[in-house]
Amino acid sequence: MVDEFTHECLAIDVASSIRSRRVIDVVARLISVHGAPAYLRSDSGPEFVSHAVLKWLTENRIDTALIDPGKPWQNGTNESFNGKFRDECLSLEWFRSRREAAILIESWRKHYNAVRPHQSLGYLTPHQFKLQHPLPPPPQPRATLQE
Repeated sequence: MVDEFTHECLAIDVASSIRSRRVIDVVARLISVHGAPAYLRSDSGPEFVSHAVLKWLTENRIDTALIDPGKPWQNGTNESFNGKFRDECLSLEWFRSRREAAILIESWRKHYNAVRPHQSLGYLTPHQFKLQHPLPPPPQPRATLQE
């Protein structure tokens, strides 16, 4: 999961398969830490277009922005991230277990966010960029007066 504004990698889930329940769990955990996004952009993979995920997103007032099949340019931030992740982590490591993969991938994710400068962010890290461009707080619910 990558934030399109800050390019921060919020999570990389390491599993043998990722089903809709797991997607919901990861997104719910991220919302509890970072707040809800206006929309979730994804490809049309079965885990993202499942009835359970779409229902959960609707219930949580999160719009979807599904990219068309065969049009990766509609998801440029994530496509760029996937290439860097593959070139800088996956292609350089040989994981002996899922646990080892999770530890090494999480270490790479932290480096990507806090140490590695990004050309698209003016050579800032995602964390530096986020500090310089804080998002406004979400609007507070309006109080209603009852007579």
